[in-house]
Amino acid sequence: MQELVALIWQDKKDVLLALLAGTLSGLTAVALFAQSGLLISKAALMPPFYIILILTAFLKLFGVTKSASKYAERFISHRITFKFISIVRMKFFKKLLPQAHVLNNYKSGDLLTRITGDVEQLQNFFLRVMYPPFIALFVFIVVILFSLLFSPWISLILLIGIVLTSIAVPYILFRRPYSTSTSEKKELTILATEYFYGYRDLILHHQNEAKAEQLSVIYKAYGNSRKKELNQEQTSYLWNQLISLFTSFSVVFVGAYLTSAGELEGVYLSLIVLISLTVFESAVPLALVPIFARHTKNAVVQLEEITSKNEEDGTLHLKGVIKQIQLQDVSYWYPAATRPALDHLYLNIQAGQKIAIIGPSGCGKTTLLQLLMKEIKRTSGDIRINTTDIDMISSQSMYAYMSTMLQHNHFFSGTIKSNLLMANNEASDEALQVVLEKAQLNKKLEAPVFEKGGNLSGGEKQRLAFARLLLKESNLWIVDEPFTSLDVQTEKLLYNTLHEEAFNKTVVMVTHSLARLDQFDRICVMLQGKIAECGSHQQLLAEKGLYYKMLNQ
Repeated sequence: MQELVALIWQDKKDVLLALLAGTLSGLTAVALFAQSGLLISKAALMPPFYIILILTAFLKLFGVTKSASKYAERFISHRITFKFISIVRMKFFKKLLPQAHVLNNYKSGDLLTRITGDVEQLQNFFLRVMYPPFIALFVFIVVILFSLLFSPWISLILLIGIVLTSIAVPYILFRRPYSTSTSEKKELTILATEYFYGYRDLILHHQNEAKAEQLSVIYKAYGNSRKKELNQEQTSYLWNQLISLFTSFSVVFVGAYLTSAGELEGVYLSLIVLISLTVFESAVPLALVPIFARHTKNAVVQLEEITSKNEEDGTLHLKGVIKQIQLQDVSYWYPAATRPALDHLYLNIQAGQKIAIIGPSGCGKTTLLQLLMKEIKRTSGDIRINTTDIDMISSQSMYAYMSTMLQHNHFFSGTIKSNLLMANNEASDEALQVVLEKAQLNKKLEAPVFEKGGNLSGGEKQRLAFARLLLKESNLWIVDEPFTSLDVQTEKLLYNTLHEEAFNKTVVMVTHSLARLDQFDRICVMLQGKIAECGSHQQLLAEKGLYYKMLNQ
């Protein structure tokens, strides 16, 4: 919360102007009604006409000032809020982007709620939490001092009412248990996101109605929680209104008594009554301050839960090519896992080598690639690039020397050309056409690509990803199951192309296919997070170990 205050105070000039305009708006509103009451009382006594003119002139002055200051207050305060929320978004995403891999630990609906709803919730911090108490304080002080000119008893009644509405009621509401719909909203968003993502599979497996019913139950629970939340807000508002009206009634009663006792001139009674009715307009928003404060605090907690896991990226930049990658005694545990994904693994990769990594599903092959790409951080052990600890190297610096083709590659809405230019935005159309031909993808550069490649088949997606791999000029290729969706003939052609294009490059490839592994310098067989055996095709056949058995099977 202190950080939010500091962000707002960066725009201190506008903050002070907003407070000035808000105070002026509150005071002129009180003055306008007070002047109206005085004008009515004076008019009833038939004073000289110039007095009526003077009072009317002041009435118009207060009216114009109230409207102008109210407009200025709204304009400036909302400008502060828009600037503030813009800064918050930028700071949040700057913290979030370097550790995008952490997002895999959260469900899509949960992330959607945090990134949109929780960030938006912070916009109420200035308008609904910080700002109203200051305006109310300034207005109350002036009104209390002004009412002392007429009667200390009236001032005392107003002071008691102000303390109750601005301090007592908000404090009691802040201390009492408060029903919130945050958890239900989060659960609803998660379930709704999964429902729409998996809609086709739900239809195909006749589970659509059951899932929709589950979604409906959560929706009703959210509706009930939201209703309780709104009821509590209205109750807070009602108590403030009730105290305000009771205070005004007390002012009328005491004012009438003082007038009858001759301690207060009757002409000022309507003025005092209208002041008591108007001054509490500044107190009404204070009832909701604790509620918005809770919402803001919850939003900050939700956002910090993600950004607090930020791991500092390295600052060193790679110079030249990647000559060597060493993994020594490396282990990695996924959160809540019962066994390590990688268990005391050793691997040495020299520049120009072609390494194939094979093994059963779940043995840690993809996890190993993620460590090499700095998508995850090892639990223990040592990983070095050119003798430098991988954690010390900037991720962007590494990616400049690395080309990747993973199991699941993202394709953006646009064209074949725009998706290829991601790998090399300076490539000419001729160069793009060449890599498409090498990737055996018969598509025009301007052919449309839907979001996530929705209009491409599995094989077309792999060939487009392979074309991107070929287009990027780097000396290290990291490839994960590249051609699983292709027919045998095309797979053979693309494997040959891969080895031709990577003649002087370092290649680390994960595959389940045992065909054409004799073209690799080393084949590493993984089992339960360890490299069980590693060597050339001929060496492993001669040893008659796991690789030999896998080939025979």
